Amino acid sequence: MLRTISAWPDRFVLKTPFRISRGVKTAADVITVEIRQGEAVGRGEAVPYPRYGESIEAALSAVGNATLALAGGADRDAILHLMPAGAARNAVDCALWDLEAQLSGKTVWTLAGVVPPARLETAVTIGLDAPERMAAAAVLLADVPLLKVKVDATAPEEQLRAVREAAPLPKLIVDPNESWTMAEVERLQQLLAEIRCDLLEQPLPASADDSLRGFRSLIPVCADESAHVAADIAVLADRYSHVNIKLDKTGGLTGALALLAEARAAGLGVMTGCMISSSLSIAAALVVAAQSDFADLDGPLWLSEDRPGGVSEDRGWLLPPAQGFWGGA
Repeated sequence: MLRTISAWPDRFVLKTPFRISRGVKTAADVITVEIRQGEAVGRGEAVPYPRYGESIEAALSAVGNATLALAGGADRDAILHLMPAGAARNAVDCALWDLEAQLSGKTVWTLAGVVPPARLETAVTIGLDAPERMAAAAVLLADVPLLKVKVDATAPEEQLRAVREAAPLPKLIVDPNESWTMAEVERLQQLLAEIRCDLLEQPLPASADDSLRGFRSLIPVCADESAHVAADIAVLADRYSHVNIKLDKTGGLTGALALLAEARAAGLGVMTGCMISSSLSIAAALVVAAQSDFADLDGPLWLSEDRPGGVSEDRGWLLPPAQGFWGGA
């Protein structure tokens, strides 16, 4: 077995700025990994996230440190011990899944024992902005099945009322990205119920979510920044009703499937999420999303130009990438 491993940075410029409580993004900076064995080439992508102390340079260095083991045949199980969970391992793990599918003549879906959906309902995100601009964005999305609304602690009441008035029909996820206090969670309960919020995502900083223990929320509450790997469920199960599984946090599809199984065993609901990324990230996440209660995989829809053959969207429904894009024939 002779393998060659390549890794490099890629940048995808966004159509419009993407605003959340932590800042504004104008481009998606990712790493791309390729693992070649004979004629087969497995690909993976990851988004190093500063919130977790990651950078493009550090992620590429981590892949470089694993190159010798990968060239010698290290498989997905081996890299669970060679690399910590995070973006770098995600790109490597997904490349190994893709490579395995090609070498075996099977699809990743078959290898994972999951039936691929013809299409998948995904949240479409309304970024943080002035209430009137968020309402204008919501008008254009009033017929999608699921909206996700980014808010902070500045004017959430006005923002959420404006969005719900402009788009009364879609299901609704509200995401403060760790920007609220427990006092705000309590104060906004009635409003969230009034606007028919289906899921409140990570309202508190991960370091402060112990306050949710025993809290009887009117709205299901989902862990995002607090939930990384399967071992986290033991701590989160009495604070949250759902967990948001992102492959960049779990360190790949292998870790994501383990987190999914652990969450289900604990009786928790599941959302599959993503960073702002290309379709190469989303192709692997679809395997988890097909088994989830919610999917938030609109990352590539923010790009000015995606990778050729990637996913597409039709009024809030995500259509899979072209055959052969990732994951075998």
